[in-house]
Amino acid sequence: MSQNTPASRLVISLAQIDCVVGDIAGNAARIRKARATAAGQGADLVMFSELFIAGYPPEDLVLKPAFLEACRAALEELARETADGGPAVLTGVPWAEEGVVFNAVALLNGGRIEAVRFKHDLPNYGVFDEKRVFAPGPLPGPMVFRGVRIGVPVCEDIWGVDVVECLAETGAEILLVPNGSPYWHGKHDVRTGVAVSRVAESGLPMIYLNQVGGQDELVFDGGSFGLHRGGGLAFQMQAFTRDVARTVWERLEDTWVCTEGPKAIVPEGDEADYTACMTGLRDYVNNNGFPGVVMGLSGGVDSALCAALAVDALGADRVHCIMLPYRFTSNESLSDAQGCADALGVRYDTLPIAPAVEGLEAVLAPIFAGQPRGITEENLQSRARGTLLMSVSNKFGPMLVTTGNKSEMSVGYCTIYGDMNGGFNPIKDLYKMQVFRLCHLRNTWKPEGALGPGGEVIPENIIVKPPTAELRENQKDQDSLPPYEVLDDILECLVEEEMRVSDIVARGHDIETVKRIERLLYIAEYKRRQSAPGVKVTRRNFGRDRRYPIVNKFRDQGNPIAAPDASIAPKKISGGAERFEE
Repeated sequence: MSQNTPASRLVISLAQIDCVVGDIAGNAARIRKARATAAGQGADLVMFSELFIAGYPPEDLVLKPAFLEACRAALEELARETADGGPAVLTGVPWAEEGVVFNAVALLNGGRIEAVRFKHDLPNYGVFDEKRVFAPGPLPGPMVFRGVRIGVPVCEDIWGVDVVECLAETGAEILLVPNGSPYWHGKHDVRTGVAVSRVAESGLPMIYLNQVGGQDELVFDGGSFGLHRGGGLAFQMQAFTRDVARTVWERLEDTWVCTEGPKAIVPEGDEADYTACMTGLRDYVNNNGFPGVVMGLSGGVDSALCAALAVDALGADRVHCIMLPYRFTSNESLSDAQGCADALGVRYDTLPIAPAVEGLEAVLAPIFAGQPRGITEENLQSRARGTLLMSVSNKFGPMLVTTGNKSEMSVGYCTIYGDMNGGFNPIKDLYKMQVFRLCHLRNTWKPEGALGPGGEVIPENIIVKPPTAELRENQKDQDSLPPYEVLDDILECLVEEEMRVSDIVARGHDIETVKRIERLLYIAEYKRRQSAPGVKVTRRNFGRDRRYPIVNKFRDQGNPIAAPDASIAPKKISGGAERFEE
């Protein structure tokens, strides 16, 4: 068919697959494999996600000329291969031109790079930092493929109105949107809402392709979908699943209609959160080449959930759990940990820590003479455990999983160089009450693709007993913290919403409790800076989203703040359009 003869039917295959940052040869091989699958589907075009050849997000790798040259060489080789008459390729790639680098998408067809467009709207909020490494492209016009004018806004480009409006005004007939849109709780509905808005405004149907898989703290949940011109769902791919899906589009009167495509159901709520944590752990371990993981199994709810996630992600044969008891460890904890290990089918060892703790106390005795016992001695237990677990990791090669939840990380209820030791934390962004919910969930449900057993894998007693660190006799978490349902609500107000203390008190919380939690949140910043990375699940995770100074003297005293003095305010303050996270 001539390029100038408009097609009336297009078969577009969507490669909702994972790319690995910096694995240029591997990503190119993934493109070849997916293209072969698409050829078997009779595809005219196979589409890949944002910056696929580089992996997303490449961050400062795009500042390295050698990296950009390798990406360009891989792109050109892939372009030459399209001379075989198979499907054209639409893929993301960093593109260097005239001394600047663009976040680009390239159409490879007929043995050449047929068209290139640049991302215009670069996100620079939350987990994104693209303005530092990329230059914004001009407002784009459509590409022409088989006579069809295709608009290719890149990810953030559809979160505002300008790019899609420009494409519609310059004759685009259909929108193909490559994305690297990371997961957070409820994200799929937010994305769909934004896409529906752009479709309604432009009158153009849309294909929304998202990356899938974990990259450091981020998890990309796939969930690619299509919309008809009126905003109705054209097709829906699975979330958290690698797939190459065939969609068929036909020109009917003055629009394009999807006549064939998948109709999956996307998991929501706690099921999506659990799957995100499992995916993030799996890909972090596998992409970094670890043979498996090792972790402490205490008989508590956090380590039990991490063990279940690890088995679901990697399989029981790659998970090694260790109980590290001391004289404050209860028989209940010993039996609960054993029961959890048995239910999951993992290797389980017991290493009593008394010799290590008592040895450390003996070394410190001359300096500590005359001082009362207290938190320091309690923390020696945690640090002994952390050292032993790290030693097993060093000796045999598995990555140490650390198991602290967001509630504990928020207020510093954790021991630096102790229970915070580890390479990755799958529940770092889950509040304690979420941990309880996910434990209950996992006992009645198993996610698609999970490698662990079905049924109850976390003994019920672990979930219902009062949480405790067991660092002293009869210790309970609520000796030091408010009940978790209270603590979590205060923390969500402070961390996710940045609410005033007075507004949190108005929700029914005690002012002194709120001020204490705010203070603990601030002074624990130095600990969080030294913590292991972990899966982003909430809207604002620590590190990428929420960036606070370690030295910080501000405290909200909870006093009502007077309204700004209109008599001294400027006459008018200009502001931009409302922003949403891509």
